[in-house]
Parts: sequence; C-alpha cells; structure tokens
Amino acid sequence: MLTNPLHRIGALIALVLTTASPALAADARFDSHFTGATLRIDYDHVGTSGEEHVALDRLRVEGPWPGSRTQLLDPLNRGAYLVEMVDLADQRLLYTRGFASIYGEWETTAEARRAWRSIQEAVRVPEPRRPVQIRLRKRQADMSFREISAFVVDPASRFVERPPLPERQPWAIQEKGAPADHVDLLILGDGYTAEEMETYRADATRAAEAIFSEEPFRSRRDDFNVWALPTPAPIAGVSRPRVGLFRDSPLGASYNTFDSERYVLSLQDRRWRDAAAAAPYDFVLLLVNERKYGGGGIYGLYSTAAAHSTFVPYLIVHEFGHHFAGLGDEYYTSDVAYEELGATRTEPWEPNLTALGDPESLKWGDLVAAGTPLPTPWSKEEFEERSHAIQERRRALRAADAPEEELEALFREEREVMTALLGEEEHAGAVGAFEGAGYEAHGLYRPAADCIMFTRDEVGFCDVCARAIEQVIDLYSE
Repeated sequence: MLTNPLHRIGALIALVLTTASPALAADARFDSHFTGATLRIDYDHVGTSGEEHVALDRLRVEGPWPGSRTQLLDPLNRGAYLVEMVDLADQRLLYTRGFASIYGEWETTAEARRAWRSIQEAVRVPEPRRPVQIRLRKRQADMSFREISAFVVDPASRFVERPPLPERQPWAIQEKGAPADHVDLLILGDGYTAEEMETYRADATRAAEAIFSEEPFRSRRDDFNVWALPTPAPIAGVSRPRVGLFRDSPLGASYNTFDSERYVLSLQDRRWRDAAAAAPYDFVLLLVNERKYGGGGIYGLYSTAAAHSTFVPYLIVHEFGHHFAGLGDEYYTSDVAYEELGATRTEPWEPNLTALGDPESLKWGDLVAAGTPLPTPWSKEEFEERSHAIQERRRALRAADAPEEELEALFREEREVMTALLGEEEHAGAVGAFEGAGYEAHGLYRPAADCIMFTRDEVGFCDVCARAIEQVIDLYSE
C-alpha cells in the first residue's frame, strides 16, 4: 500500500516549481493569499420551494489544497450556485467556483411546495492567510446570480477546527504528478465490508477504466490522478427504502432519493467528506456495492453508480458527466421527480442544453456545420412512440417487482432499437439543435441526435459535451 498522498503533495509541488519559472511566479501569488491547506465550510441549506436559508455549521481545515494554484477564478459560468472568497482588507476577489447542490434539485420537487427540509452541504476553498468574506450566490431565472448568504471567516479563530487527518490510507489507481497540476479523482466505496475490500479495489479500478475508455478522457488521461480509499461497512450494501432495506453504510448512500427508485445519493454530507479528507480530491465518485441499476451526479459535488449493474460502464460515465462538467440530462421521456425545470429558465446554464431563443447566437454555434438547419429535424415522433412503449413495460416490471435480469434485458432491447433509429438520422453525428432535452419534450434542445447524455447507446459524448469536459480538465490541470 502506498503512503498517504497528502504527505507527498508538498514535495511534488516543490519539484514542479523548481522546473518552471511561470509556475514559480504563480505559486508566489498563491502563497501571498493562501496557506496551502484546504478550508471546508459546512453549512445547512434549509427551506421550501419559495424560501431558503443557509446556516453555517462549522469551519474545518483539511489536508493540502489539491486544486489549481494558478486558476482560482472560475471562467466557465456553470452551476446553480457560486461560491466567492473576497479579501476583507482590499475587497479583492480571491477565489470562485460554480457548483450545483442536492438542495437545488430538491426545491423543484412536489415535497418542497408543502414542507421544509434541511440538507447538509459544504464548499471547499483554499485556506486564506487573512480574514475573508465567503459569499454564496444562487443563479436566477435570467442566469444572473443573487447573494443568498455571506459570512466572515477569520483563519486565526479558535473556532476553525484543525483535526488530524483520517488514518485511512488511500492508494493510487493512477498517479501522474502533483495534485495542484492534475485533476484529482477520488473513488470511494459504500456498502463494502472489510472482507470485500479486494472487490472494492477491483470495482474502483474498473470504474476508472470506464471513464478513460471514453473521449476526451482517454486522450487526457495523463492529466488525472485517481485515488481510492477504503471505508469498510458493517453490512454489505446500501439502503433501498422502497423494499424496506436500510443500511447504516459509512458514506450514507441510498436509493430512492426524492422517492425516485433508482436515484442514488448520500444526504450525509459530513460522513463522506470526513472520510474523503484522507486523500486529495477535486472530484468524487461513490461506488455502491449493489447490482440494482442506479446512480446520480451533481456538478461539483459527486457522482454515484451501482458497481455491479450490468450497465455500470454507462452509469459511471453518464453520471460522471453531470458531476465533472455540469452536463445536463438530455433525455425527456423517463419519469423524474422534478416538476419545475427548463421551462422556468430563459437559457439553461448546462453547456449541452439550450432554449434556442436565438439560433444565430447558439452557445455551441461554432461547432455547427454550415447548412445544418436550426432547429435540426429528427425522427422525434417515432422516437417518442417507441420510448413511451418501453417506459410502460418498464413501469409494469417495476410494479411486479421483477428480477433485475428482466429489467436489464429490457434496457438491452431499448439500446438496440434506439441505436438503430438514431444512427440512421439524416443528421446523425452532426452538431445541431435537436428538440427534446432536459426532461422537456418541447422548448429545450440538445446538440446531437444521440449522446451518452441522451441514451444508453454506445455512442460516447457528442462534440459539445466533449468540449465541455475538456474545459474542466484545462481548469484543473494547467
């Protein structure tokens, strides 16, 4: 087992700085404002669909800052929320990152219209040397940001917790260099017992290979470090409330989030973050020790996948697309828990969704070949007819509590049908604006006839999604 990578970051960074003078200058600027450690800000997001509040819980210093030391201001304009750090002395903007949250999804559900709820959240920022103001901003319907909370952080305060790092030792699935110069992906396992650690290790390795099997991750593989961290569970598996199975798993992952049968999230933010503090990470994949199809992904938070599903490569890559690059779901015929989505926004922030208000200013217009019509025609009615028929069969199987094998067989049948249908489109493989996306049959458009964000077809990411992914890799690896 390798030594804790957090203890090696300083040496790795020092090596990089001695071989590149631009990096040395950038690091000097970083060092003038930041200590080199990571500050975690835990808070509770509380409210309803019409009212929300943020309550600070704790400030906690973790290991060395794994993120970029040169690209501290986020240029991507993605996410439903934005965290900003401002120097109190001169009001200089020191750090920003866009992100999404579980609360942001929950407030679009029917439950949020009738009940209050509190959801744990956190943001991680470089630890400042001097007092700063932390601002949380929320994106509005016109895509601007409104401040929803602000508070002062004094790093010298005795109320900033500085616990020792967890003693668990992560191992490197792939280590390509200093965390500050690479994308650091941490793969955690939930619901694996101590006797199943070798299974977890194999699952984590396969998960990394699933990601790097797809472009542009394949071509940019050397820009990534991939870590895995054991978190043994007392009982195998995670909670599945719809069938009455409950597990006190170490990371708190569970099916049935928002009562959506196959939506897997952890609402126990403190649990998985406390465990993850033992390793450097920019992005996190939670593998659950289950076969039942399920997963989830939230931009800047984490992604999840059922490690033993027959469709686990698709699950891992699709959900990681949400988490890593803020890609939106392009499908629109499946059941979802949300009730207020694209129709409330003038233009989605997700880089692969558009309301196409002005085709001449399409956000991915530079990738559209001359002569491609906008909107782009496709076999929408035939697709919907076939998809709705499959969805009805799926609901019947779920209602009958059919074995997972029967549902997997239906998914394979669907993949065969849709691959043929969409692959024969006149504009198959081209970038355009295809109506039907973001859970909406009308009014929202996706960039391609088919993509891993639209179906389970083995077609990979379209050009627009691939570019969005590369932009994030560049943000964390330069």
